[in-house]
Amino acid sequence: MNKNNYTIALERAMSLCSKSEKCRNDIGARLNEWKLTNKQENEDIINELVKNNFIDEKRYAGAYSRDKIRFNKWGKVKIRLMLKSRGIGEEDIEHGLGLIDDESYLGMIEEEIKEKKRTIRAKNLFDLKARLIRFASSRGYEQDYVYDIINRLKS
Repeated sequence: MNKNNYTIALERAMSLCSKSEKCRNDIGARLNEWKLTNKQENEDIINELVKNNFIDEKRYAGAYSRDKIRFNKWGKVKIRLMLKSRGIGEEDIEHGLGLIDDESYLGMIEEEIKEKKRTIRAKNLFDLKARLIRFASSRGYEQDYVYDIINRLKS
């Protein structure tokens, strides 16, 4: 083990984590990119970052959820899948999604669907609803909410 490379990789990872929230998966990928340390050393670095609170997956899930809803207008279904793909645990995902204000979330879904409705040229009401449902599904909105909102929108 080259102590110098280990220290460099640890300092880079600490710097990266102090700038924005990162999960174990993000840091692991970066450590592999840098190729300064071997697999065991990478695990040691990640464990040290977790121990020193540079990485907190519960905090990461909350920040990721809020950011994706605010900036990307994603739904909870899509956020849940993306967090799972990053190796975040179910308990942490639930915590992150629990931080989302339901009232503003539903308002955002309704606004997005209304905005999309204005841009769609549909042959009939059935075609319009189908296109809106596909749009909402691609954004990761829950089907129950989507159906209620679409059924309230007339013509």
